[in-house]
Formats: sequence, C-alpha cells, structure tokens
Amino acid sequence: MTVSLEQLRRCHVAVDLGAARTRVYVKGAGLVVDEPSVAAVNTRTGALIAVGTFAERMTGRTPDYIRVVRPVSGGTVVDIEMAQRMLRHLLGEKLRRALRRKPRLRAAACTPHDADPLAQRAAVETLVGLGARRVELVDTLIAAAVGCGLPVEQPTATMIMVCGAAATQVAVLSLGSIVTAERIPVGGEAIDHAVVQHLRHAHELMLPSQAVRPLQLALHGNGITAEGPASTLIHGRDVATGLARSVQVDTAAVRDAIHTPLTAVLDGIGKVLRDCPPDLVADLTDRGIMMVGGSALLPGLDQMLRDATGMPVAIAERPDVCAVLGLGAMLEGKIAPMVLNPLAE
Repeated sequence: MTVSLEQLRRCHVAVDLGAARTRVYVKGAGLVVDEPSVAAVNTRTGALIAVGTFAERMTGRTPDYIRVVRPVSGGTVVDIEMAQRMLRHLLGEKLRRALRRKPRLRAAACTPHDADPLAQRAAVETLVGLGARRVELVDTLIAAAVGCGLPVEQPTATMIMVCGAAATQVAVLSLGSIVTAERIPVGGEAIDHAVVQHLRHAHELMLPSQAVRPLQLALHGNGITAEGPASTLIHGRDVATGLARSVQVDTAAVRDAIHTPLTAVLDGIGKVLRDCPPDLVADLTDRGIMMVGGSALLPGLDQMLRDATGMPVAIAERPDVCAVLGLGAMLEGKIAPMVLNPLAE
C-alpha cells in the first residue's frame, strides 16, 4: 500500500475517478456520488451544460457547438480542469460547502496499479483544485480487495481481478501488500469495440451510438455462454446507404468476437500465477479468484475463467463499487493491520 492506514483515517473524502464512472465516498455519509465520468460543454461559451448520466445520454445526439468529453481515460485524468469542474457539479453546492468547513480537508484517491508519476500527479492536482490540502493515493487493487471483504491483511494468498472499462488488473495479495500483479490494457470498452467491429465487418451495420452498451444490445443477456437463442435481432444503420436496417445476428459469431480480446486477460492471469511463489499458488486452489469492477458482470466471463484456470471464480456482491467502498472502510477505521509481535525469548 502506498500509504499507511493511520494516514487514511485522517482523510475526510475518498474518490474513485474511473474511465466509466466517478464515485465519491464521504466519511460519515457513505457513498454520495456514483455517476458516469462524462461532461457536456458548450464550445462557444465554454460553459458546462451537463455532467453524469444526463451528459452520457447526450453522446452522439448533440449539435456542433456542444461537445461531450470524458476527462478520465484508462484510470488516468487526462483533462485536470474539466475533471475538477465535473466533480464540483457532481458533488453539488451543499456537499461542497460542508467539505469546505473542514479546516484541513484530506482526500484519498484510487490509482491504477503501476500508475506513472504523471498520472499520480494528475489525480492529486484534481483533488487539490477542489480544496484538499493533502491527497493520499491507494492502489485500486488493495482498495477493491478490502471493499469486497477479502482477508488482505492475513498471511494467505488472495487473488483479485479488477475488470475496468479501459483495463483489467490482476494481482495476488498477502499481508496487506501486492505480491505480484499485472495490468492488461483490455477492458469493457475493448469487448464492446470487438462487438461493434464484428457487426460492421460481418453485417455492414453500425450501431446507433457508442454510448449504448453494444454488448448488452447484441447479446440480450446471453453473454459468452452457449445457452440461449442461436440468433438475435439487431437494429442499426446500414454502412453503405445510411438507412435504418435490422439484421439477424448469429450469437455464436458474437461470442467468438468477444473471446479474441479476452485471450489477453487469460495470458495476464497466467503470468501472475507463474510469478507467484508456490506456497501462495497452493492457497489459491481453494480460494480462487475474486472478480470486481463493472465488466465483471459480463455474463459467462466467470465460467470462462473457471474453464481456463481450473480455479474457483467468484463475483463480488457489489463489484462496480468495491474500490470506493474499500477506501471508505479505511477512512472509517474499519480495517486493522495485522499486528506482528516480536518473538518472545
């Protein structure tokens, strides 16, 4: 962990700036913000028109002078000023006023595993711009493991897989630290993109908007398992004529298109297990893999991992908010480190 639990207990607010959603946890109040990381801007005046869910619904439906932007990409803040403006509007005037009353406001933020110094500095500057005097950074893998109730502080192996929108992070944890980890640049967006490209190449069909999750639209809950109807009706726009068209899509072909980006995730899991000490791998045969993150809810992904690794795979109870809830538990002082007593002589 990049920061001690004692320092985190002094923090007042925890922020998880994700590529897909932004979540804010306030000490004593719980989870207060869970909205898409999207903002709509008037390019003529520079004014912010909408943030969150409403801004996401505007994607692909705006006139020329309105631009829909995502200030966070791949877990990294790419536009600090826009991220600050988005957070201010998501928090609201009442909550911002309550936070400003804190004499020395401290904040904690999740950062992806092995985030470079520039990415860490961008996260710190974003929160400093909101009034935080000090910002503590916590690895997303540690925060997510705490949030889904894994015994992180014990001397036993726990394996966690954070399935984000832009990347998938896999790690083996023991004694409150990361033993070995891997960050794979394949997430929910890559899986969605694979479905979009399949429909474009195989059926010359463009989906209505990138804002609509094309994966859910294409599979209608069948997921990447073989159960369910053999074909699905998809509505979109013809690539050549631009007219609306409906196509009967073979779900087996869509499953094959999804499997292609997921092979990189399986390779990453294999690398983590190869780099892990044998004693910890032996623990994992019983404990298995815990999946968290919004993309963990992709139907059939857990079964695919079971077949590939031979280990038990479980999905957290609330996989999409595990990281920010884990940070919140550290802020509230609910997590105690394992006390290592010196050997008695």
